[in-house]
Amino acid sequence: MASINRVLIANRGEIALRVVRTLRDLGVTSILPYTPDDILTPPAELADEAHALPADTRYDNAAAVLELARATGADAIHPGYGYLSEDADFARAVIDAGITWVGPSPEAMDALGDKMSARATALRAGVAPVPGLSEPVTDVDTVLAFAAEHGWPVALKRTDGGGGRGITVLHDEAQARATDALVGAQAAGATLLLERFVTAARHVETQCARDAHGGFAVVSTRDCSLQRRNQKLLEEAPAPFLPEGVEELLVSSSHRLLDAVDYVGVATCEFLLTPTGEVYFLEVNPRLQVEHCVSEEVTGTDLVAVQLTLASGGHLPAIPAPRGHSIELRITCEDATRGLAPCTGAITRLRWPAGPGIRIESGVVEGDVVTPFFDPMLAKIVVTGSSREQAIERARRALYETLVEGVTVCTALHEDVLGRTDFTRPTADGRLGVTTRWIEDTVLPDLAAGDHAAGPAVAAGPVTAGSQAPAAPAPTARTRSTYVIEVNGQRVQLTIPDGILGGAGPRATVAEHRRRVQPLRDRARATARPGAAGAGAEPGLIIAPMQAIVTRVCVEEGRRVQAGDLLIVLESMKMENYVHAPIDGVVTSIQAVAGRTVSAGDVLVRLTGEDPEEARA
Repeated sequence: MASINRVLIANRGEIALRVVRTLRDLGVTSILPYTPDDILTPPAELADEAHALPADTRYDNAAAVLELARATGADAIHPGYGYLSEDADFARAVIDAGITWVGPSPEAMDALGDKMSARATALRAGVAPVPGLSEPVTDVDTVLAFAAEHGWPVALKRTDGGGGRGITVLHDEAQARATDALVGAQAAGATLLLERFVTAARHVETQCARDAHGGFAVVSTRDCSLQRRNQKLLEEAPAPFLPEGVEELLVSSSHRLLDAVDYVGVATCEFLLTPTGEVYFLEVNPRLQVEHCVSEEVTGTDLVAVQLTLASGGHLPAIPAPRGHSIELRITCEDATRGLAPCTGAITRLRWPAGPGIRIESGVVEGDVVTPFFDPMLAKIVVTGSSREQAIERARRALYETLVEGVTVCTALHEDVLGRTDFTRPTADGRLGVTTRWIEDTVLPDLAAGDHAAGPAVAAGPVTAGSQAPAAPAPTARTRSTYVIEVNGQRVQLTIPDGILGGAGPRATVAEHRRRVQPLRDRARATARPGAAGAGAEPGLIIAPMQAIVTRVCVEEGRRVQAGDLLIVLESMKMENYVHAPIDGVVTSIQAVAGRTVSAGDVLVRLTGEDPEEARA
């Protein structure tokens, strides 16, 4: 068995902090790379060692991360999720360097690495995927022929996508002929998979673990149906109200999938559950999932510790059967009353809930600034009870205690969901009454219209968003103060007598410095799902609905467009937002420039209903 004593965490934010804590429990040294913006973050403060990455280097720079691992004497690398966690080439480089890779083999990652190869693996394992084609689709005629056989809607999925990225749903022939997904994929060198789009389905998954000796376990099932833009917002374990025989099918299918690629490590197998009880395989995530916490809470299992055991060649430990119920609420910087539009700003006040059954996973503090360039998630509130009913009640309490000021968060959505019987109670036939489209089709329209009472988006609880920040605590007598400095590229803490630098010198100076921009988890990969963009008061004046980066300009001046044609693609907080023409007309001017940032209200495009040549006559 390989000995693991020094682990480099190739990540940042809340997942980095999550791994740091387990390593400390195990007496293993944690090593954290950081960029300048992250030097004062909680993970950097709590890691045993924190080392600066080279200038202008990001966390997805495989060469820089590997070189830092060598330089610091790391004997293992934990990738977390995102960034390099699913990069098979990086895993190979780590192994070739004689460093333990805390994850599955590169060969297993290749077999599961994109939707096409995962589909082939599923078929080989005797696990039914969503009905679709096993060869890449390159033309619209193939789409039309498939829809004629299987019916509308259909889904075009980029095989390099993940986390809801790169999915285009087509409902009829007109949409198929008008979509730019085929052209966009070809331009990006990506492959498109064509599948039947399953409507009214639940998203269920298994948290799995398998060792090098063939030992296998499903830690728990999970339901992750509450999504927007194909990205999860609320998860729970175990998956509630499953039809008879479905859990057994999920377990056996997951076992066959991991056996087929000789998988070693933890993994999540994702499935769709149809209203008629059919189970279709979606994908395998060869890493720790954001929602792993709910499986940990109902079984008392530390999945990071399990990962280290399996990576070192050990046997899978006994996994207790799930007890009770756990719910995870993702607290994101999104406005529920505006269709979950991304929001930015400085966090001026922050209070997380506490008490029985409450676990907080967060890598941000008061004073951090939320920008449009990074993931919108501030924290995960994980709530556990002896039953699903108790977990829901505790989740309501947790939201009541949560206070976020300075930036709008999605607490209003969670409050609304937890008050709806579609979610809290089973249907007449004993099933869960929500689907993957429920939030977008039902909840968000109601919130936008004000049909359901919900707490304020900025602050949930007895303190309002307009409340004054608490007064600074009275100074206490102290003879020494601690400062954070960087010495030869390594973060260290320096404790010195007060006054030696010419002032009182308490940590207040460091606290003030902390109020710099602290971005959230980096946008290592872009997401994709059409989001409605607004137009200005003038019918032909197209304005930016939010601060964002212009990723694509899809028209040129003088081009005639029809209502619904794609004009601009914006990216904000890992979310792609598609700006469509609200009217028929001609593009008279384009102010948007690909690669540049726009602010909310900036003019993107001007349209006129007249032909430009006729207008000049």
